Amino acid sequence: MKTLYTKADLFSQLDAMRIPRDRVVLMHSSLRLIGNVEGGTQGLLDALIEYFTEEGGLFCVPTHTWMSLDEEITLDLSDPKTCLGAFSDFCAADPRAIRSEHPSHSMAVFGDRDRALAFVKDDATVTSCTSPDSCYGKIYDMGGTILLVGVSHNRNTYLHCIDEMLNIPNRMSDRPYTLTVKKRSGEVIARNMRMHGCDFTDDISLRFPHYEIPFRYHGAITDGFLGNAPTQACDARIMKNVMEMIFHAAGDEDPLRDERPIPPKWYV
Repeated sequence: MKTLYTKADLFSQLDAMRIPRDRVVLMHSSLRLIGNVEGGTQGLLDALIEYFTEEGGLFCVPTHTWMSLDEEITLDLSDPKTCLGAFSDFCAADPRAIRSEHPSHSMAVFGDRDRALAFVKDDATVTSCTSPDSCYGKIYDMGGTILLVGVSHNRNTYLHCIDEMLNIPNRMSDRPYTLTVKKRSGEVIARNMRMHGCDFTDDISLRFPHYEIPFRYHGAITDGFLGNAPTQACDARIMKNVMEMIFHAAGDEDPLRDERPIPPKWYV
């Protein structure tokens, strides 16, 4: 464990995980667990943008605002405040970021401007929080990677998108919510959006770590470090395939219905 990580140190750690650099990477992270990086938060972001975009890829950071559902404005594109902590706020404020117009689950996207704009454009029209037509679905389409840096799969919002792709029952709210987006021009747009919902637990994402063993069994996860933070580089397509296998094998039983581990017979 080092006391200060340079850009070269971070690049070496990322190289060891062999993450494709010409596609798309979405990073969920704990800034505190990464530790001290040369140049501070700015140095960390600069290094990540350079690493993941210099070969044509896109680097994404979630900038969600779902905790503002009951406020007059759900997403204010002139306000970098998110509900995910300091690094997300920092990325939302960066002038290089192309931020999507999803009212509850926006992203800050870095890379080639035209590619980034094409990547986020459908977030302005989708009608569910992690729609397969949104940025989350495009991570699957592009064969991307979910990078969990110092966090577990309870923070892996992409798994909600897989639920939507597979039309898994009991994962969405029965009624839509009216959310609002305030554009940089000041125009306010109202959007109807179906949110995550489940009748047997308040937060289904707290049970997403049950998928980790099946993901590992099928080679979806490469372990490493970013700074001091244990890191999982997760293949988006393999994760979807594993979840689809589990739900087919489970039949009428929901594999996340209780706190029991997912039985190996459903994924081996």
